[in-house]
Amino acid sequence: MPDFLLEIGCEEIPARMIDAASLDLRERVHKLLERERLSANGAISILDSPRRLAVLAAGIPGAQPDVTEQVTGPSANVAFKDGQPTPAAHAFARKAGVDVSQLEKVTTSKGEYLAAKITKKGRPAAEVLCELLAKEINSLYWPKNMYWRKPSEKFVRPVRWLVALLDREVIPLEFDGVHAGGQSRGHRILSEGPIRIPSAGPGYVEALRAARVLGRSEREQQIRKALDAATRTIPGARWREDKTLLDTVVNLTEWPSVVLGSFDQEFLELPEEVLVTVMRDHQKYFAVENAGGKLLPHFLAVLNTDGDPRGIIRHGHERVLRARFNDARFFWQTDQKHPLRERTAWLKHVTFQKDLGSYYEKTKRVQRLCSWVCEIIRGNGVQVRPGIVHKAASLAKTDLTTELVKEFTELQGIVGGLYAGVQELDRGMPDATRQAIAQAIYDHYKPESMDDSVPRSVEGAVLSIADKADSIAGMFSLGLQPTGSKDPFALRRQANGIVRTIAEKKLPLGLSQLFADAREIYRGSAAESKFGDQADYADALRTFFRERLEFYLRDALGFKYDVVNAALASGSDDVVDAIARIEAVKSVLHLPEFLAISAACKRMRNILKQAEAKGINPAAKFEYLPESSQEEKNLAAYVEVNAPRIEGHRQKKEYEEALLLLSTAREQVDAFFDKVMVMVDDKRIRANRLALLQTLLREFSTIADFSEIVTEGKESKESSKQ
Repeated sequence: MPDFLLEIGCEEIPARMIDAASLDLRERVHKLLERERLSANGAISILDSPRRLAVLAAGIPGAQPDVTEQVTGPSANVAFKDGQPTPAAHAFARKAGVDVSQLEKVTTSKGEYLAAKITKKGRPAAEVLCELLAKEINSLYWPKNMYWRKPSEKFVRPVRWLVALLDREVIPLEFDGVHAGGQSRGHRILSEGPIRIPSAGPGYVEALRAARVLGRSEREQQIRKALDAATRTIPGARWREDKTLLDTVVNLTEWPSVVLGSFDQEFLELPEEVLVTVMRDHQKYFAVENAGGKLLPHFLAVLNTDGDPRGIIRHGHERVLRARFNDARFFWQTDQKHPLRERTAWLKHVTFQKDLGSYYEKTKRVQRLCSWVCEIIRGNGVQVRPGIVHKAASLAKTDLTTELVKEFTELQGIVGGLYAGVQELDRGMPDATRQAIAQAIYDHYKPESMDDSVPRSVEGAVLSIADKADSIAGMFSLGLQPTGSKDPFALRRQANGIVRTIAEKKLPLGLSQLFADAREIYRGSAAESKFGDQADYADALRTFFRERLEFYLRDALGFKYDVVNAALASGSDDVVDAIARIEAVKSVLHLPEFLAISAACKRMRNILKQAEAKGINPAAKFEYLPESSQEEKNLAAYVEVNAPRIEGHRQKKEYEEALLLLSTAREQVDAFFDKVMVMVDDKRIRANRLALLQTLLREFSTIADFSEIVTEGKESKESSKQ
């Protein structure tokens, strides 16, 4: 069975797009091979670099296997008349490629029809791939495409060569005027001319390595070793680990090496955040620090070549970095001429969103929302300093008017926090208060990803939540919520940040109240006239945050989906409370009594649904009837005695205790289902028993909907009893 290789060679692909495109190509090729009955016998691997995307499938069939299938034709009544085939039968036989005598009669749900067995001859793999691969290449998703020569020719960058091989056989593939062959290209600088690929499989990887092109994992390993080696030349130094930057430089190189550079000690007077941002985000340099984590006047640059023996490249990097640091120092010094407190009015000229007004208006809204949030959480026992939150909110966006943020937009928020920490905010303000305000401003964009930390203080958390809630409320009111993969205002990220901050800071803050307040603050503004219906707004946000909370609980905290669904079915508005209920459910899942109760809840819900579908209503409440069995009386008595006790635990948020008490109902529940038939003919008895089930299910579901819990065995065995 031959190996298959496809390589798409093009101009340098943006580093941020390579990983997703490479995985997309592998998935498309994998599905194509499966769909066309050419599934690989071995692994399907990928090799990518700035100038190529390649996929290798080990051991695919040389041709599709033959397939025999049955094709249905006209009905038997139409196909035969007086036992003789009609023109319809002859036409069907010709179409199927068989003699009329080979036609069969088959019985279907519509009656008796004529059928023929057709054997489809498998096509050579090269022929199939030649026909279909171009479509898959053209379907690769890119955030942005380029067009060249003709409007129909589009790809992330111009395609320069194609390699398509089955072992040594070239597949005559053509894509946008480029014909596939058996020649690739190596490193742009370290390799000369085309390189011949001897065959698909290991020979391809070896040919690229000889032409100074390494696979992704090899490049990362080589970069790490080079960073370590360069750093060891400085006593006590280490390079600062940065996964995002490492991924970027891996995708910027084909044969990487590392050079160690230095900068003037005087630049260390600037805040570390500024220096690291310049090095990482603008120059793609790794920072160097001492054992205590303090920045050293050195940097590490990853090169796409085999070294810098004469130091020319190092000198160029040092000169560029010196200029960037000088710019940053100039902006820092210039910005101090106008402290943050003077810049609040400047925000009137900075647009937040065309329909939602300026950042000055947003600042005023966030201040009001912060005040309301502070009152809510203080009323629930959380210590917070409203004055610090109010002052931080008034200054949080002022750094958008600074020269440093205009040049280094990644530092918004951070620059505001740094400036607040060194400027006089109010005459006579204690330094500790100023630093608390500065910290809240510094953190108010946090968390910017699932890997980022939440704000350090409660005050920073309140400001962060209010700022994000104002943005989400305004966008949803305008109908600008995320759709599919599109989220131009990063509302999902901001919602994730709200959920995480509330959860990790354990803030007693309901989401529905937060967003009702956030929308209320827009009342009377020019933006309000453009808002949609408030009920639609509330429904959309409820669904949106339910999805965000599910994502956080499953993906970040690792809870099982059924436990998450069970807890959120009983309420998802209070994030902290939902997590507490999930943890309680998880803690008792191993108990056989609890699993039995879960299976019983499923049965109760199914019985009630079936009754509702038949138009059968439960009684208003359960009554002890003369006809009531002892088992249903026992179960009703259990509910009467224990429901108040369970509710007492729930009110105190003693969820595990409530669940353990609830699990003691197993004996009465099992006895009821073993001895009692609910759906009896007597309407009065049936309605009474349905009322008991309805009451029991309601009492059991105040903490979690146990019918959502996945159980095995008992439910399937008993599902048809009632």
